[in-house]
Amino acid sequence: MRALQPDRETRFRALYAQAYPDVLRFAARRAHPSHAEDVAADAFLVAWRRIDEVPPRHEDARAWLFGITRHCLLNAGRGGERRQALTVRLAALTAAGEPTHDGDADFVAQRVDVAAAWRRLSAAEQEALALHLFDDLTSPQAARVLGISAASYRVRLLRARRALRQHLEHPAPTRVQLENQP
Repeated sequence: MRALQPDRETRFRALYAQAYPDVLRFAARRAHPSHAEDVAADAFLVAWRRIDEVPPRHEDARAWLFGITRHCLLNAGRGGERRQALTVRLAALTAAGEPTHDGDADFVAQRVDVAAAWRRLSAAEQEALALHLFDDLTSPQAARVLGISAASYRVRLLRARRALRQHLEHPAPTRVQLENQP
């Protein structure tokens, strides 16, 4: 049994080095920022225990880790703070290196509209879109994260896109609009 330990450790170190930043970002978009590192650590603890189950391809291993991370988040949500574990922060839309569009009023207005529409989506719709848009997973990989079939994920993603489009085309009335109604 001692002979297998160095190989397991080497595989785990490689997995950690390749996937930790992605797992941390995945957790940070779904948990309070102060908890993201703890969730990522919990996910890698599970990965260490299940190192023999890691898929051989990097992309599949990444999706496998996202699934573990998602379960860690759900367990944390059930255990203590009942936070909305799947809220995705729109601040992540502007990736590192992209222009910030600080002076562009249209860009700011679009971002506010998207943020408002995003908040109107259900947690399941947010998660389906986030796995595709922010985590860049294929349908089979995202389905693995959610524990559903690829076909079911594609349907869920389609419905989430429709809902987001609907919310963008028909925004909720603002408080000022409601107050000014006769």
